[in-house]
Amino acid sequence: MPVIGLTGGIATGKSTFTSCLRGHLPLGHFDSDCCVHDLLATDDAVRDAITAAFGREACDRTGRPDRVKLRALVFTDESRRKTLEAILHPIVRARWTALAETARAGGEWLLIDIPLLYETDAGGQFDRVIVVACHRDTQLFRLTRERGLAPETAMGIMAAQLDLGGKIQKADHVIWNDSTVPNLDGQSRLLAACLRRHFA
Repeated sequence: MPVIGLTGGIATGKSTFTSCLRGHLPLGHFDSDCCVHDLLATDDAVRDAITAAFGREACDRTGRPDRVKLRALVFTDESRRKTLEAILHPIVRARWTALAETARAGGEWLLIDIPLLYETDAGGQFDRVIVVACHRDTQLFRLTRERGLAPETAMGIMAAQLDLGGKIQKADHVIWNDSTVPNLDGQSRLLAACLRRHFA
């Protein structure tokens, strides 16, 4: 059974698509963003590395790394962003790589959500890669109106990711998410059928 990579841009709808696709396929799931949140909240070595790199200004009043403060620090400074990625990415990659090996050994379906999949040269690790994309204006609307980010922060996050057009060119499958959840579910149903035919 396949190990499938999922990527796209921020606020393109990867999480909603994942929920839809898992309704049509027996997919295990690894979410890189959730892994990062867990590391920031619980991993003392990560806490110490971030404090050493960014100082107390990156932490909350309990001394844990603060995601909102970190976002403001790194997405306006590429060198700081790369420093944070150097702390987090190797740990996240080790975790999903181990899960992928286990899934392949057990003949299980596994979906691994990695927002920076292509940026971290991970595409070759997967049997298929799905890109969830939408119009740039839709991304910006979702980030500013729905998530409450400042426009400059939203633009900085978008600029830090590979252009969606480039990701689409590399992908095996593209899901376009400028519409409704029922539309997204319809696309996921079609893709699930395609994957079943190929791998079942």
